[in-house]
Amino acid sequence: MILPHRRDFLKQSAALLALGTEPSAGEQVQPSRQPEAGEAFSTFQARRRQELWSLLGDLPWAHKPGLARLVKTEKHDGYTLERLVLDLNGIEPVPALLLIPEERQKPAPGLLFIHWHGGMYDLGKEQLLVGVEAQPAYAPVCAQKGIVTLAIDSWCFGERKREANGRTGEEDAFKLMLWRGQVLWGMMMFDEFPAFDYLASRPEVDPRRLGALGMSMGSTKAWWLAALEPRVELCVDICCLTDFEELIRTHNLKGHSICYYVPSLLKHFQTSEINELIVPRPRLSVNGRQDLLTPPAGVERGSGCWPPGLRGTS
Repeated sequence: MILPHRRDFLKQSAALLALGTEPSAGEQVQPSRQPEAGEAFSTFQARRRQELWSLLGDLPWAHKPGLARLVKTEKHDGYTLERLVLDLNGIEPVPALLLIPEERQKPAPGLLFIHWHGGMYDLGKEQLLVGVEAQPAYAPVCAQKGIVTLAIDSWCFGERKREANGRTGEEDAFKLMLWRGQVLWGMMMFDEFPAFDYLASRPEVDPRRLGALGMSMGSTKAWWLAALEPRVELCVDICCLTDFEELIRTHNLKGHSICYYVPSLLKHFQTSEINELIVPRPRLSVNGRQDLLTPPAGVERGSGCWPPGLRGTS
């Protein structure tokens, strides 16, 4: 488990972000968005990861995840499915699916499958099994490829849906968390980390070969996860590499759900600056040229200014 270490460096982040400089009266010092003179790029990335974490609100770092509870085991064509309840945040239990291929390497590569939003609040993790018109089920492919795959219900989705009207539940959760000093996107992202830890801890899984895959909201969560978690060896994000400024320019903030928005994010990061934290790990980003939620001009502009290790992913 790596969460205790992550808690430690979050506690130190305020001091690190100050970079040893005391602000004058009324002046707020912003940490550099570029590597300092003589600063190794990996050191710069570590510093920026801490800065990104600091924007995600009050997170339950003190919680130590408990043991997973097995609810049910199902036999499918080519794989066994475990229905689990995970203790990830100490606030509410997290239902999950674990797909274990019958034919696989021992240990096998592991994948965190992150479901989309799409206004489909009932779907959640079940997207791995049933798919939708725009995205067929990935379960048969993961089984065929011998990839042990974990999927969880995100806050407000699937078995964690909070209201009969899912959108109302999401908006209420966002507002209540904001009052409490939390950020819904931060709480959503936080859950993926102990879930990732759980996947890495499974005896069927090779912890050196772990990836993340998602579409739409799942896409954004996949590249945020890869940016914040260096153990993600491969990131595959589909249809949501959205350039924030281009989304503003095209007047389509309404196209993304309220969970997408992080207070003060643009004071510190643009899309390309989050994505540069993934360099130099393998990455596949697939985006549609007619997707209004991911304006193509922003994808092209972003890929042109990213470091060489990240270019060519649009």
